[in-house]
Amino acid sequence: MAFTRATGKHRRPSKIQRGTARAAGVAALATTGVIGTVAAPAAFAAEPSAEQTGLTPVVTMGDTVAQQIDAQAVAQQQAADEAAAKEKAEEAARKHAAEAAKKAKQAAEEAREVKERAAREAERKRLNTFVSPISGSYVSTSYQASSGLWSSGSHTGVDFHAAAGTSVHAVGAGTVVEAGWGGSYGNQIVIKMNDGTYTQYGHLSSVGVSVGQQVTPGRQIGLSGATGNVTGAHLHFEARTSPEYGSDIDPVAYLRSHGVNV
Repeated sequence: MAFTRATGKHRRPSKIQRGTARAAGVAALATTGVIGTVAAPAAFAAEPSAEQTGLTPVVTMGDTVAQQIDAQAVAQQQAADEAAAKEKAEEAARKHAAEAAKKAKQAAEEAREVKERAAREAERKRLNTFVSPISGSYVSTSYQASSGLWSSGSHTGVDFHAAAGTSVHAVGAGTVVEAGWGGSYGNQIVIKMNDGTYTQYGHLSSVGVSVGQQVTPGRQIGLSGATGNVTGAHLHFEARTSPEYGSDIDPVAYLRSHGVNV
């Protein structure tokens, strides 16, 4: 005889549906108090166990998945914390490096400024320094010495001992206002000094500067000689208040007032 499988509303409930229905019925009986009068527990012995319903494996599996999710969450949080700490450390390192670079730049700029100030001060001192017109020489004829050799009757400058061809230096910073032949002075140079006074260098064998040229202390401007009205090679040096003859002042006192020991 052939059997047909129940379908539609006549289909037999599944095990899960039957278990759920029984649980609901038990709950209802417990609520109404009827469960206390029902037959002994043996009456329920035929009910399938929890393991048979398949509920416990589901719950156990759910606990395992939850534990895995919790572990993943903890790991993710730990990784996020570590990343945040690393980023914070890197940011602190960047700030520290930036501050160090800024301080180094400021220190370099300050050092450069100090160096530049020192250089300017050294240059200022150098330009304000005076030197002897002939290095290592001495005065052989003094200022205002009397003699018929000079048209004025007295010496208007001083003579520095020097052989022909000896280097002659500008005694200080200034501008050349005369350079060339000067009559009885022979080849001469007149310099307007930065302080407004004038210096003259006479009887030169050669002239090494030109009018309008700026000179600095110690710069070679020519070579000593015996040109003009002389009896031998030497350097005639004058200090003046103007570029003209007759405005002479004591050249030794002039040099000494500027720190030159002659």
